[in-house]
Amino acid sequence: MKTYFDKLHKWGAIWNYAALAALFMVPVAISIYLSQWPSLGVLAKILPPILILYWPTGIIETVTYIPMLGAGGTYLSFVTGNVSNLKLPCGLNAIENAKVRANTEEGEVISTLSIAVSSIVTTVVIAVGVLAFSPVLPKITAEGSVFKPAFEQVLPALFGALGAGYFFKHWKLGIAPILSGVVVLIFAPTMGVGILMVITIVVSIAGALIIYKNLWLPEFRRMKEAKKK
Repeated sequence: MKTYFDKLHKWGAIWNYAALAALFMVPVAISIYLSQWPSLGVLAKILPPILILYWPTGIIETVTYIPMLGAGGTYLSFVTGNVSNLKLPCGLNAIENAKVRANTEEGEVISTLSIAVSSIVTTVVIAVGVLAFSPVLPKITAEGSVFKPAFEQVLPALFGALGAGYFFKHWKLGIAPILSGVVVLIFAPTMGVGILMVITIVVSIAGALIIYKNLWLPEFRRMKEAKKK
């Protein structure tokens, strides 16, 4: 397994750096083609707010996803993207259905394979969808279309469907982060997603610790009994 993880970290780092370089090459290629380059003064003004928003989010996502998806699943998710919408639910469901723990060797393999399959399926579905719906999509999403309000609710519906299963399964763990997010958005509706994630994650961890200390979930009671044995 040491050899496996050594190769995993090696190739994971290579592909992540390669993906990062490819992303940077897009604006570079555009600037070269148009012979136009952004001013350093303008970049100095617009980059700090963006970095303040996205750097904490990136750090929090990395720290959060690795324990749940393992090293291989995290590397693959960060290269292929759409982690929270598709890769994370797919990896967690595969681990749960296989009845293994995320931080074990079995969980590592299951997570990586499931996310790899998800990436392939996503690419195929998107390609077919673009080819099939490109002629009609501008019409059904245009202003005045009866379908336009439905398309504006796609993301809320997706996140609601993904989160509902976890919230109902462990509803006590979901109370604190949901309430904290609602309260924050009531008093600060324009708060950035990155800061909101930090608040809800901290509240979620604190709430889970309180529930664990008081043994309010059967899973926590079984874990404590197992430790005693």
